[in-house]
Amino acid sequence: MSEQLRLMAVHAHPDDESSKGAASSAKYVAEGVSVLVVTCTGGERGSVLNPKLDRPEIWADIANIRRKEMDTAREILGVDQAWLGFVDSGLPEGDPLPPLPEGCFGLMDPEVAAEPLVKLIREFRPHVITTYDENGGYPHPDHIMTHKVAVAAFDAAGDPDRFPQAGEVWQPLKLYYNSGFSKDRVLALHEAMLAAGLKSPYEEWIARWDASRDRGEKITTRVECGEYFTVRDDALRAHATQVDPDGFWFHVPMELQLKVWPTEDFELARSLVDSQVPETDLFAGIRDSVTAR
Repeated sequence: MSEQLRLMAVHAHPDDESSKGAASSAKYVAEGVSVLVVTCTGGERGSVLNPKLDRPEIWADIANIRRKEMDTAREILGVDQAWLGFVDSGLPEGDPLPPLPEGCFGLMDPEVAAEPLVKLIREFRPHVITTYDENGGYPHPDHIMTHKVAVAAFDAAGDPDRFPQAGEVWQPLKLYYNSGFSKDRVLALHEAMLAAGLKSPYEEWIARWDASRDRGEKITTRVECGEYFTVRDDALRAHATQVDPDGFWFHVPMELQLKVWPTEDFELARSLVDSQVPETDLFAGIRDSVTAR
């Protein structure tokens, strides 16, 4: 008996779902997969990164504005979305770094913070979960905590002895880490821009690249989703306080992106099914018993 495929994407802040794995999410939605985005925090301590909106009234209402932006992005992507309700930690800056604010997500006990996510997993019953690697994709305290919480919840959701009050157990079958910008991808886009006679937005990024943080060799799964890149970009622009529509993220022409790197890439971190890598589908090894309807 077939049932609908289900994908859960666990993110730290509103806007992360649109900058990491968004085109894949839109592709799977179009194919009949049920996709739930889980947002751990409200982004209350986020900055206003779009200079056109850097105004006092925006800063004063940033929490409500970011929720409304999330609603718009959710509709564009076609996904469902749930808030875990934790408080944004902010991104500490300085040397030495200041302590994180009391009560924030980054200071939570991962075992405690995992419980509401376990409850959501048991309710939604995803076959696949995506989140960040142990470095958070980049070292924001909320991204690192999101990794810890998602991994703990993946392991706990199917264990009847853990969080028995959180609902009937459900064991997801695969856990993936998002792999947004490997060095291979950045170099490929950079060189293609130069070959086309265009100024590359990646020049400074490449110059200060930290090779120790590159996980390109760990990529196991490349999902062809170029036809949904415009959907991804529209969802990202919906987070208007966080993304300058004339900024870095939109400098590479779409036709060049589609030619050079038409995939979103993932690292298979945990699998309870047999699937050969490299893969082209997050549901590889699962579709034999579960089909999208």
